[in-house]
Amino acid sequence: MSADQEPTAPRSVLPYPPIHEDAQFVVLSDWDGTITDKDSNDYIVDNLGFGFDKRREFNLECLSGRMSFRDSFRQMLESVHHPFEECKEELKKNIKLDPGFVNFYTWCKSQNIPFVIVSSGMAPNIKGVLSTLLPGPDTENIDIIANEVEFTDPAKKGDTWEIVYRHPESGFGHDKSQAILPYRNLKHKPTLFFCGDGVSDLSAAKHADLLFAKVMANGHSDLKTFCEREKIPHVPFRDL
Repeated sequence: MSADQEPTAPRSVLPYPPIHEDAQFVVLSDWDGTITDKDSNDYIVDNLGFGFDKRREFNLECLSGRMSFRDSFRQMLESVHHPFEECKEELKKNIKLDPGFVNFYTWCKSQNIPFVIVSSGMAPNIKGVLSTLLPGPDTENIDIIANEVEFTDPAKKGDTWEIVYRHPESGFGHDKSQAILPYRNLKHKPTLFFCGDGVSDLSAAKHADLLFAKVMANGHSDLKTFCEREKIPHVPFRDL
């Protein structure tokens, strides 16, 4: 591949919502730890899986480039031996929205600025938490680009389950840049904002017009660390 060629887009096994062709601005945002007060996947692994220490070890392996996010996240989820619905209920009870999210989302809607959730988590969990914290039609109207889940028990009730990656051949599992890059092919190219916080956002970091990296109250942000190391322009923030 020559230096001026775009890399081949990874195969997606899941559909995408239509892009917002007429928008002047588009906000795309990670879900876990960005829109929410804590990462729901981390919460499940820390409390129902192999725990914080092992999970953090895997995060650092990804950040250093020694392990792909796809492989590390799959191993994290495989350590969770609880039915899927039980996991979802735990998230609905324990995950809250960032304190500024509702106002920010309401403002975007009032300005006709599309808001798209781009997540490496699983869509049913995102919808479950959203339906609890943002009830009403807004939950159904927000575009969600995420992974899915497959129930693997014989009765298909979710007693056992596994993640279905949007881009199974990509080391990211879900290559978030693919939610951004189609806008670059439009005749009218909108200004693109991306908000994220962690290792699952590395694939999107270089492709937005303006990148916001969320910093937790303890000063922690894997995305900010990555951007500083790779000299990627970004704006740190603490809440939406």
